Amino acid sequence: MDSKSYEEARRSSESWYWWGVATFFRCPWNEAPDACDIALVGVPHSTGNGSTERDQHLGPRAVRHVSGYYRRAHAVHRVAPFETATIHDLGDVPLPEAMNNEACIRDIESYYARLDAAGTRPVSVGGDHSITGPILKAIAGPTRRLSGGKQCALIHFDAHTDSYENMPHWLGARKSAAHWAAYTVREGSVDSARSIQLGMRGHPSSVLHGHAVGESSLALGYKVVPMAEIESLGIERIVSLIREHVGDAPAYITFDLDCLDPSVAPAVANLEPGFGGMSIREATRILQGLRGLNIIGGDIVCLMPTKDSPNQITAQVAMVLMFEMISLIACQFADKKITRLGSGVASPRAR
Repeated sequence: MDSKSYEEARRSSESWYWWGVATFFRCPWNEAPDACDIALVGVPHSTGNGSTERDQHLGPRAVRHVSGYYRRAHAVHRVAPFETATIHDLGDVPLPEAMNNEACIRDIESYYARLDAAGTRPVSVGGDHSITGPILKAIAGPTRRLSGGKQCALIHFDAHTDSYENMPHWLGARKSAAHWAAYTVREGSVDSARSIQLGMRGHPSSVLHGHAVGESSLALGYKVVPMAEIESLGIERIVSLIREHVGDAPAYITFDLDCLDPSVAPAVANLEPGFGGMSIREATRILQGLRGLNIIGGDIVCLMPTKDSPNQITAQVAMVLMFEMISLIACQFADKKITRLGSGVASPRAR
């Protein structure tokens, strides 16, 4: 096969999801943060939550595998994100001390600081929920470029608040999956007055000691909307609540898959059976209602591929949520509300 024939064959094969090296949504693999508008990143970390399932570091590989066949355009937003913005798979965050949570938190923050310096908005797949803390520290707060030097509004989907300051550590992990929502407020990355936590449910042990559900988050200044309240208010009102709360602040979305009902996402690290969680339709409708907000990044966490169904439904759900976050950011380019921060001009594909 000569070079011309090879190139023709390669271009023809690129349309098939099973062909080639697996990347997020078949995006080009390019590790340079300043070469794209939106960076897709894997964070294979699982030592921030060692109390339940521990294979969360396998999440990025599972989502890369299933995302190759997913659709290329968003029917609700009427945008083709991979044409509207330059989107690359940057690979995984290097974590040479993978069994040392505090070292990993340091390395994750350092990695994302490179993206912030380049003005590139990240959408990431974890990993356990401790990854969100260092990402927020790297891209939001004073001196941070993506947030314009401001604290960010956090839009947090989860069955748990992850703000447990009553514990000094979680089985030895100090900046753990149980602590990140508290220390990011204390350390100036998150504006809790603009932030909202959604979907909390289950039997929190704090109730035994006379504390209300979400009391630690309420004390920090978060708006807490338990799953029962979401069911009572309905999706349209929840979207309005989020938009009213966030306003024009730079916003970051983090989505713990245990927020979803176990029938929808069975392979997560901290299942909450017995209390109905969100359906994928409810979750996507809420996310779709956030178009126009200044989304500076997002992540999906707590996928457990080794516990997934044979059809890999939980990985597929994570893929769907990642696509929704990518599309929300791409919409900002399509609506010309943001330009490439690194160059000061619109993305080449957005012009």
